[in-house]
Amino acid sequence: MASIPTRPLLVPYVVWHPAFEQGAIIAEALRAHFRRDLFGSVIGGAGLSLLFRSDAPDGAMVPIGIDADDAETTAVILLADSHMVGDEAWKSYVAGLSEQADRAGLGFRIIPIAMEREALPIAKENAVRLDTWSETGDALHAKLISKLTLELCRMLRHYLAHLERPADPVTELDQYLEPVRMFVSHSKHAGNGDAIARALRDHIHKGSGISSFFDVHDIPAGVSFETVIEHRVRQSAVVAIHTDSYSSREWCRREIIEAKMHHVPLIVVNCLGDRDERGFPYLGNVPIVRMNPERMDRFDAIIARILDEVLKDFLWKCRLKVVGIAGSAIKSVPRPPELISLAGIAADPAEPDPTILYPDPPLSREEQRLFASVAPHVTLRTMNEWLAENA
Repeated sequence: MASIPTRPLLVPYVVWHPAFEQGAIIAEALRAHFRRDLFGSVIGGAGLSLLFRSDAPDGAMVPIGIDADDAETTAVILLADSHMVGDEAWKSYVAGLSEQADRAGLGFRIIPIAMEREALPIAKENAVRLDTWSETGDALHAKLISKLTLELCRMLRHYLAHLERPADPVTELDQYLEPVRMFVSHSKHAGNGDAIARALRDHIHKGSGISSFFDVHDIPAGVSFETVIEHRVRQSAVVAIHTDSYSSREWCRREIIEAKMHHVPLIVVNCLGDRDERGFPYLGNVPIVRMNPERMDRFDAIIARILDEVLKDFLWKCRLKVVGIAGSAIKSVPRPPELISLAGIAADPAEPDPTILYPDPPLSREEQRLFASVAPHVTLRTMNEWLAENA
């Protein structure tokens, strides 16, 4: 029998002073992003339930409180400005949230966003210095969303690790502070894949909170190239720089197959300059970001998209753990299944017929017919279908 979670895995709150006019605009931009089908497909419903705290109920000076017990993990995104700092009732409200965070541990986090330098004293937690950013409008919103996505990934990684093996607070803090690993898969031959990969790595190292891995340059002398590459791919989110020579390179193909076999977050950056003589089939079924290989001006969009995939992956893993998926006959995949998903599934008459469990929505009829023709003994089920059958 399946265990239906009674609480959401993650609930972000956006908190701002009602006199801060940009607060509602930023909050709506965040809600539009995190309530996308991208996240709803892995956790059910309409994505992450982003809640607001700004307006006070009748007779009160501050909004209602936030109950840490309403979710497995809670992120309080505090849009701090001079109005909040100058309002004693609001300062007390924020202090109360900080005390809650101290008691609850890393499962309840305050993430202050300093909209102005004057807002820094409002919270003791380290603030995101939005006041120093040069971006405006949609570009500013996109940068903030990317930063917050990274922090939500940290929270879910900690929560998942705590479910699997609770540790002492110091060890858990060390795990929490670990950066998100990203593996840049690229060809060093015809085209400018090497230059793109180097430029992306440099961009990442400017302070994005991501640790990139750059093949031979990061492998210690005397250590097996093959062993390290395959090990890192299995532990990382993979960005494949698809240039003209990518599909022809053995190691590029091996990295993609390794990433698919181990179900790691993966996106493809389409940087074709002219043509790909034989498109590698396993580059499909994942998000694609287009970038002009000559301009190399979409690194922020690439990082944002891979972080979305990392967050989606953690949400999926946490849901599997909370629901209690068990049984050797069930194979779970974090994206729509494809024929490579059948790898490792044997047609053994002595074993129960296997089931591949995947996020909603169900595959199209054409894809289901293809699976049925290749592996009629394998059952395909979305999480919601499986829960309905095993409730």
